[in-house]
Amino acid sequence: MEKVTVITGATHGLGLAMAREFSQSGSVVVITSRKKRLAQKTCMLLSDKCQGLELDITDQSSVRKFLQSIRKTYGRVDVLINNAGFPFRRKIWFKKLHEVSDKELIDIIQVDLVGSFRLSKEIIPLMLRHASGGVIINIASTPSISGHIYGSPYSLAKSGVICLTKHIALEYASQKIRAYSLVLGNIATEATYDSLSGKERVKATEENAMKRWGKPEEVAKIAACVASDSFSYATGNNIVIDGGTILN
Repeated sequence: MEKVTVITGATHGLGLAMAREFSQSGSVVVITSRKKRLAQKTCMLLSDKCQGLELDITDQSSVRKFLQSIRKTYGRVDVLINNAGFPFRRKIWFKKLHEVSDKELIDIIQVDLVGSFRLSKEIIPLMLRHASGGVIINIASTPSISGHIYGSPYSLAKSGVICLTKHIALEYASQKIRAYSLVLGNIATEATYDSLSGKERVKATEENAMKRWGKPEEVAKIAACVASDSFSYATGNNIVIDGGTILN
């Protein structure tokens, strides 16, 4: 039976690269967006096995409606990738911690952490119904491990995501549900690379041992490997993908 993979925020950038990789690997891919038409349009770029559905992970009623559709159409989810995240905003990123407003912090946490928690919580029961279990992949970032001089609300949210991964891994390993955090460094997506100046891009390049930006396609291939049976005896791991910046 073909595996069903759900990827949130998959209409562009990293999410789209992962959707394409999993689709090419033969998985039925469900991509989500707050705009259903955009999700459906994106599916046309992939395969006839892809389905685009509307989902706002900050809205519990939207999540429940999404799960109803998944249950009705597939009755299962084998892989969940919590990729949707609060957009990179320079105005917030370059603020010092004491300058960040409560609203800015809460808005980011609501998407990156609470959204990932909410969707995982709803999909885990579907995974528990099948003997094969499932895999949940969460997207984190290197500052959530190392800290950073910028972007404190993003780091706080992603640190929570790493903790979420560990709880899922420990609580459900005996029922064949595995969980991982992909801890990303500088990946050349539109959301980050195109938001930086030329000098900022060069500076970021110098931060890692490989002296380059990572490609979304590289992350996608790692995600596909982690979700496969090749990782069957590992769970709860932080998979650092940063060109050799954080060595743990």
